[in-house]
Amino acid sequence: MSSILSTVDQRTNLVGENRLELLMFRLGTRHAFAINVFKVKEVIGVPKMNTMPGSHGNLCGVTLYRGNSIPVIDLRSAIRMKNSGDTNYANNVIITEYNRSVQGFLIGDVLSIVNTSWQNIQPPPLTIGKSNYLTAISQIEIDGKNELVEIIDVEKVLAEIIDYDISISDGVLDEQVVSAMHGRQVLIVDDSATARKQIKDTLAQIGLSCLECHNGAEALALLKSWADEGKRPSDLILLMFTDAEMPEMDGYRLTAEVRGDERMSDLFVALNTSLSGSFNEAMVEKVGCNRFISKFQPDMLVDVAQQRMRELLTSQSTA
Repeated sequence: MSSILSTVDQRTNLVGENRLELLMFRLGTRHAFAINVFKVKEVIGVPKMNTMPGSHGNLCGVTLYRGNSIPVIDLRSAIRMKNSGDTNYANNVIITEYNRSVQGFLIGDVLSIVNTSWQNIQPPPLTIGKSNYLTAISQIEIDGKNELVEIIDVEKVLAEIIDYDISISDGVLDEQVVSAMHGRQVLIVDDSATARKQIKDTLAQIGLSCLECHNGAEALALLKSWADEGKRPSDLILLMFTDAEMPEMDGYRLTAEVRGDERMSDLFVALNTSLSGSFNEAMVEKVGCNRFISKFQPDMLVDVAQQRMRELLTSQSTA
């Protein structure tokens, strides 16, 4: 099964073209689910696992993967599907890397990998409520039939198992810079409500308030509306944190659009993503991001905000 991902390194040229590839699978029901191929390291059969006393209820156990112990999560149980807890449906494990950690997700049948555009990926309907585990949905042809594919918010799944610490380490804060930031705003662009909350809660500790957008298209529309009113976005917000993967428009395309519009081209943009790999640094340089941060690192988020504030203070003192 690992051969299905044998060419994953060749797929990095999709990044920045507002395209993605989805690994589609089932969880023992007729529903089709997906996650982005760039977050997948390998697909393997169900390995031997050791259960850990006192572990989270969604953990099937721990297994050895390439010399390291990793947790294996029952994905169907984690997203609260009916009849969860029965793992007889499972015959594969997706090995993924999110937020600088490796974990496995227990799944059923692997369907295929599909190449599509972020423009074809839509946010889930608001009417499904805030407790859902989806970041997006799409209509994709599977075995000759159009099916609704549900893209899972893996960051939310992991956040319910791992307690993320938003505390800021000693020695990180520059009090003089922080005092100048109080009352300023930043724009957070991310399709994951969990990721937005992590950033918002971190930055609130240094006096920053946050505006939120769910994808690149929504953020670009907001920035353009300000520019159309004669307002420079860089005067209204300190900086923009954007995810890479988002419905309708990804963070790379968003940054490229910002850099291409002289009314907002000076906006400080930090790419904050759970995607890993050296291609990110190349893409950051290509589209013109100011900083790249791997999720979730509170100290780095604060460091980026302080860097931007220092730049503003320096420019003001020399003006």
